[in-house]
Amino acid sequence: MKITIIGAGIGGLTTAIALKQNGFDVEIFESTSQFRKAGSGINLAINAMQIYKKLGVYDDILNAGSYTRSMIVTNQNLDVISKIDLVEAEKKYNAKTVAIHRTTLHEILLKKLGDTPIYLGKRLSNLKESENKVHLSFDDGTDYVSDIVLGADGIHSAVRKSILGNCELRIAKQVCWRGITKVNIDAKYQSELNEMWGSGKRFGFVHIDKETVYWFALANYKNDFKNEFKDVNLPDLFSGFNPIVSKIIGSTDKNDILTNEMIDLKPISSWSKGRICLLGDAAHATTPNLGQGACQAIESAFVLAKCLSDMDYSLAFKQYEKIRKQTAVEVVNTSWRLGKIAHIDNKLGIKLRNSLMKIVPQKMVQKQGTAMLGIDYL
Repeated sequence: MKITIIGAGIGGLTTAIALKQNGFDVEIFESTSQFRKAGSGINLAINAMQIYKKLGVYDDILNAGSYTRSMIVTNQNLDVISKIDLVEAEKKYNAKTVAIHRTTLHEILLKKLGDTPIYLGKRLSNLKESENKVHLSFDDGTDYVSDIVLGADGIHSAVRKSILGNCELRIAKQVCWRGITKVNIDAKYQSELNEMWGSGKRFGFVHIDKETVYWFALANYKNDFKNEFKDVNLPDLFSGFNPIVSKIIGSTDKNDILTNEMIDLKPISSWSKGRICLLGDAAHATTPNLGQGACQAIESAFVLAKCLSDMDYSLAFKQYEKIRKQTAVEVVNTSWRLGKIAHIDNKLGIKLRNSLMKIVPQKMVQKQGTAMLGIDYL
């Protein structure tokens, strides 16, 4: 059986690895003409790292990235509001959280795939199912036939549109800037992910190696972020934050800073139709507030491959949704709510939010913060 994956991002590559290890013939089609060096990092939580341990790339990722021991929410002055220590969860699940450059992770996954066919510059224009096959057409005029098609082509998925039509994308009215820089900051931050909450703004940073920091900055917008932040000076915009923010942003090449608006996919009723199935952002795109977007895609990749290896595709797709859908939808909705809470922009609301977060018992904080890290299907 030949399985075709649309999309060579983290979800698509992880799916291909898992499928190959289950004996499937796999090929990947990617819309971009070449893999570019991404200007962002990623924090791979313990749930994702458990999957990568099963797939045999855990040590490669751990050695190439930076260990994250704790996740901390602070006010804009770096005074701690809430902290999740990950050490106990590490012991429980025998895996660590790792922050890593996205490009480095991508290269590790590509190496693991070996000689798996990956066709670049293949933007999907249409696909339809007939005669127990799926027929694919691409913008460059080429056509292909496959037994199964998996859509791992992101939040604006062409595969999803072909089987479900237009689905609702939710706009958070927040803009995000992301960057990577070599900067010298206090050694105490080496194994921490810190996220600073201000008034309608926040800033986060984490090491992806000993000298390199990945950072992200977000701010509310009213109508059109491209116009409202057209000539933005980020150090000025975040001047009310701890000076470490200006230091980190100021050390970053402006040309390497990525800008995106925050959107997610309103949960959809089904992830499959016939011989076509969705995963990752194509199925359950989420805002990044829980740091679980890629992690959920990695889980979906593993489960989908396992289901396909155990049963006929029609049953496999149903079982895959049964295992994954509730958790993925919970992540999407929880992340959406958390993003709104983090971006409160009035003094009273901020004071109340921070006070309430501080009085939550640490035991409860730990339980809630690590609840999604366990995997019961491994």
